Amino acid sequence: MKKTLGLVLSLTAIAAVCAGVLAYIDGLTREGIAAAKEKNALDAALAVMPAGVEGKIAAVSWADEERKKPVAFAGRDARGALLGYAALGRDAGGYGGDIELMVGFEADRKTVVCYRTLSASETPGLGMKLKTPEFADQFKGKDGSSMKVRKDGGDVEAITAATITSRAVCRAIENASASLAALGNLD
Repeated sequence: MKKTLGLVLSLTAIAAVCAGVLAYIDGLTREGIAAAKEKNALDAALAVMPAGVEGKIAAVSWADEERKKPVAFAGRDARGALLGYAALGRDAGGYGGDIELMVGFEADRKTVVCYRTLSASETPGLGMKLKTPEFADQFKGKDGSSMKVRKDGGDVEAITAATITSRAVCRAIENASASLAALGNLD
């Protein structure tokens, strides 16, 4: 009994020290990780904007008040004229889980410019082809509010053997389009 109590106390002390160390490290890295994610989102937004934006982008919507995570951006030219938008699009129905994209739109908020993958855990060699130009380029110029793969009556050619991923990309683009539409007047 005494030996068991000693083991329990030892394991409890070790677990408490480990938890404390993890909490300390989390506190040290949390802001840096959040800043890196925000910079990644900003870089992705700039990359998917229409030509001529020239680094003139500003966040116009946030995920929540606490984190102030930007989810939509407006892009302007050097004279301040609105050229387009970028919006975060997510879908939880990918084969490997969540797919998160930054989607660029023309100023009409409907026409897709392109997208950049922020996160995806799809099958290597199959679903991860969502990052290839061969797949991504087919979305350019299409209405982002109604994306469907050919099997579902749309005009998006699904990735061979990765229809689930292709459908998730379509839904993520639709979600980004819906987010922009819900923002109202941003001019």
